[in-house]
Amino acid sequence: MDRTYQLKEACGKLHASFPAYKSRPLIGITGNFSEGNCTLAEGYIRSVLAAGGTPFVIPPYEETDAMLSTLEQVDALLLTGGGDINPLWLGEEPIRALSSINHRRDKQELLMTRLAADRQIPVLGICRGIQIMIAALGGELYQDIWTQAEGTTVKHSQELDRSYPSHTVHVQPDSLLAQLFGGEEKLAVNSFHHQAVKTPAPGFQVTARAADGIIEAIESVEHKPMIGVQWHPECMILADDESMLPLFRWLVDEASLYNKVKRLHERTLTLDSHCDTPMFFDQQIQFHTRDPKILVDLHKMTEGRLDATVMVAYLKQGGRDNESLLAATAKADKLLDEIEQMVAQNHQAIEIAHNQEELYNNKAVGKKSILLGIENGYAIGKDIANVERFRKRGVIYMTLCHNGDNDICDSARGANEHGGISLFGEQVIREMNRTGMMVDLSHAAEKSFYDALQISAKPIICSHSSSRSLCNHPRNLTDEQLRALAAAGGVAQVCLYSGFLRENEPATIQDAIAHLNHMVDIMGVEHVGIGTDFDGDGGIIGCASAAELTNFTRHLLRARYSEEDIARIWGGNFLRVMKQVQQS
Repeated sequence: MDRTYQLKEACGKLHASFPAYKSRPLIGITGNFSEGNCTLAEGYIRSVLAAGGTPFVIPPYEETDAMLSTLEQVDALLLTGGGDINPLWLGEEPIRALSSINHRRDKQELLMTRLAADRQIPVLGICRGIQIMIAALGGELYQDIWTQAEGTTVKHSQELDRSYPSHTVHVQPDSLLAQLFGGEEKLAVNSFHHQAVKTPAPGFQVTARAADGIIEAIESVEHKPMIGVQWHPECMILADDESMLPLFRWLVDEASLYNKVKRLHERTLTLDSHCDTPMFFDQQIQFHTRDPKILVDLHKMTEGRLDATVMVAYLKQGGRDNESLLAATAKADKLLDEIEQMVAQNHQAIEIAHNQEELYNNKAVGKKSILLGIENGYAIGKDIANVERFRKRGVIYMTLCHNGDNDICDSARGANEHGGISLFGEQVIREMNRTGMMVDLSHAAEKSFYDALQISAKPIICSHSSSRSLCNHPRNLTDEQLRALAAAGGVAQVCLYSGFLRENEPATIQDAIAHLNHMVDIMGVEHVGIGTDFDGDGGIIGCASAAELTNFTRHLLRARYSEEDIARIWGGNFLRVMKQVQQS
């Protein structure tokens, strides 16, 4: 029997007994570079495999398109150890004790880490990796702890085999790190470094220190999947020591969840029912860039996998004399013009949508959608013909009021001028029903709310409102209001404005999820959605811009909502009402 036949026979037997395919998340691992070769220590691969992931080596390169393509494919990023970071990237001059730097890695890994953070991709940084995380995201490093950090006494560069620990670190009790290691207050770790984190980047906390105070671990305090450790946990498995596998299992679990988030956003139309970005048009914003002045732009919508947003023409409540009313109408038209101009300038990537069909068509061809709204019925003045005119312009909803009574109704922050909806307001609601414009009761007083439910022949929305039971703010909805709105077939969209989610301290994404859960308990999952109020003071810890909306989906999956329910929450319920209202 010749050798070729033996190999073919062995291969055939292997194929016959090969197990069924099981999906494993793809873990992108940054490769080292020396002497013209990309290399990777075996421990990284073995640890990822043992934790249930599929390792994917990312060689050093600087082509940004390739970085973006790589990040689109991987489910997590593992930043590995290696040479020193060039201090010039941090705006510093090198000190004498700086060791060898690896210029082939620095630029790529700093940019890739920033891009991964923008996309909520899970990240684990090891040794050099923790330093890359901190440098990329705004923290400070010691170029050399021995000459720059006072009181350094622990021998951080061990001479033992790397697969054995050499010192201990003290773990922060209430941290994720402590949770991963079963509440252990001390961990035995290895160490061979002379650089370290000096000051964590914004949004991170220190979770472990060596006995001499050197920072040994950090993690996100913004409910994002990011951890960095100064030691080398991947080396332990080389001595059949699995004590550090919890870090890799965490990364693989988060990668699996992120993969589900990506796939869900591919299959689901995601819609934010309220943003105020036009308020910034007078600041010369650049919607096609990642503009730091605004929370919603093309880059952030792409990073957060948001398909559509209702962009409103917001009007502050002002005087109600004829001159002021005409000025308000003119301003609403001007803002709508500017939204249309912005979309026209970026027509290759974004389009105005007027109905559900156009939304799905835009998603199918890879375009984002903008829907038009008006915040504050002050925009129509006393001319009811403006309702039909704005509707023909493509406005899908109008918030009856804002902070202050107007000619339509009383506001939650008003003086109870009309005792609810005015006679003119009744006509406005009926005209909105006739023309197919949704009635939005966010900002309305309770009496206005109940009056509108009685008057309207079509379901009503609250485009950005949360639960008063969880946060006692007059802008929020009581449980009774939530029940009444659901009974009338309407929807309430959880608002991501901190002051509507939590009293006395900044709100987090967990507060928003708590409001959503409560509203689902009261109304049913068929009547709840998301209206961020981004660029109108919306934005909370863990969901601070459109770029971070996949983090909301991540928390919905953790809360054990089904894909069908998440599709309802992410726009399905809102679109149901929109379709009902637009049908004649």
